Amino acid sequence: MDPESLQKSGRRRGACLDVCLVMSIIFLFMALTVVTVVGWMVAMGLQSELKLRSANVEAKTSFLRGPTANPAFKMEKFVYLEATSSILKNSTMAWDSVDYAAGSSVGSNFHFDSVKQSLTPVQAGTYFIYVELNLTCTYNCSAGVLSVHVGDKLTCKVELPAGVISTPVSRKCWTVNQLQKEPLFTQMAVSQELKDWKLLFKGSGLGMFQVD
Repeated sequence: MDPESLQKSGRRRGACLDVCLVMSIIFLFMALTVVTVVGWMVAMGLQSELKLRSANVEAKTSFLRGPTANPAFKMEKFVYLEATSSILKNSTMAWDSVDYAAGSSVGSNFHFDSVKQSLTPVQAGTYFIYVELNLTCTYNCSAGVLSVHVGDKLTCKVELPAGVISTPVSRKCWTVNQLQKEPLFTQMAVSQELKDWKLLFKGSGLGMFQVD
């Protein structure tokens, strides 16, 4: 056998191995690059989605923190009333406006009658309406259900447990509804006598905002 021909064959096999090794390295590098780019795009997409969801949640909850949550708010379209009675019984709820900064929490697009306890929108339209209730147990409380009705537009129910409850019970309810220029009354209803439960003034209120 010719020794020279054997050396050439060995060189050809070595060259093929070198080419395969280089191609493998290039392929792995390209695959790693693609995975990195795709991962970065997915991460950025998730980050954008989280920011959007956070903004949506903030926009909704800003309505539930009262008029001081956004001082730049156009107050003529906004109203917020705070509870003035802690007694839980079948009755018309007692509200009052809140003074803050240099004005009142009743915007010019609303009329609040503190004697009749009625709230009237000056303009017909679509409104965001919410009720927040904050209750506390003063001793050994009885179980029952408290319901608050804002006309026929919104009903907010709270199930109150029995026993010695050390932490307040809170509930927030909201809706978007059409309103005419008619007075709204807020009615409280209890399933039975709610012994030793009372409504806290702070954190209990009725709010409304015109959205169109």
